[in-house]
Parts: sequence; C-alpha cells; structure tokens
Amino acid sequence: MCFLTSAAALFLPFWARIAIMLIAGIAILFTLYFFRDPHRNIPKDNRTVLSPADGKVLLVQPHVNKVTGKSSTLVSIFMSPFNVHVNRIPLSGKVTHLRYSPGKFLMAFDPRSMESNEKMEIGIENGDIEVFFNQVSGFLARRIVCSLHTDETVTMGERFGMIKFGSRVDVILPSSASVQVQPGQLTCAGETILARY
Repeated sequence: MCFLTSAAALFLPFWARIAIMLIAGIAILFTLYFFRDPHRNIPKDNRTVLSPADGKVLLVQPHVNKVTGKSSTLVSIFMSPFNVHVNRIPLSGKVTHLRYSPGKFLMAFDPRSMESNEKMEIGIENGDIEVFFNQVSGFLARRIVCSLHTDETVTMGERFGMIKFGSRVDVILPSSASVQVQPGQLTCAGETILARY
C-alpha cells in the first residue's frame, strides 16, 4: 500500500510528493520495526513459567479459575505498539485448552478488556503444573495470531503467535507457583521468569 501511494504521488506537485513519500517511508520503517523477532536466550530451568510476551506488568492479583483454583494468581502484561509482539510458550507441556472468543476492542490497559475484549484462551499442562494464559486484543490490535492445536506438545520459549499493534497477555497461575514479578516490571518473552514451581 505504501509503495502504491508513493507511486501515485509522482503525479502530484513536488512538495506533495515529498510529504507523501516521507509518510510512506515512516510507515514502512515502523511496520518492519513492529514485526521484528529478536533472538531470545531461553532459561534452562524447567521448573519455571516464562513470560509469553514483551511488555509491562500491569497487575499481579488473586484470581479465581475453575481449573487452577480459587487461590490462583493473575499476572497481566500490557504490550505497547513499540514492544516486540511475537508471543512465546511459557512452559513445556501439552496444550490442553484452546478457545477463541470474539469481543470488544477496549484499550488493552483497561481492566475490563480482560473479560470484554476479543481473546484466545490457552491452557498448557506438564504433569506438575497447569497454566492458563490469554492473548487479549486491544484498541489497535484487531488480529490475534495463534498457531497452537489441542493436544500438541510444546517447548518453553518457542514462538506460537502474536497480537498485532498493542494488546495484553493475561497469565493465570495456580497456587503452587511462586510469582517472581511485580507491577511495573518490564518483561521479555521467553526470557523473563514469571513464576517458579
């Protein structure tokens, strides 16, 4: 689209061509920056739950979940448009749960977005622990990408999808997990340890 716009601008006055080409160039550079996928150093400790997303921890609070129990903990990570948006598997195991839910597109940092926005719910179990996490769309993020399949065996740190242009990921941990992060902390997908068990 940017290339077509730039080509069409060739028929406009000089000042208009320069302005349109500059805007198109910025848009191309931002798109390349947004879809970057840097290498990550995956921790070797298997009894950890890694962050599935780059971003900032918004919430660490008690949570009730029908599978992980009444004493679960919710860790919510906000991803701005400037974060890497490739999501990674938080722990090795088997995919036990996948459910897509259409919804609204509230701002990702709005607490209501956890229940109201479009999301993909994912559950992974490895015999020692079962963790749930949700890819939640935001105001700008209107496409959730998830390549996982039910009963698939996955490895901690592997790429599995992304949420495009600003969003959040909510991780639900059982009481057996000891949370290692706090609100305001920055996370790095596939590297930051969210919890130990």
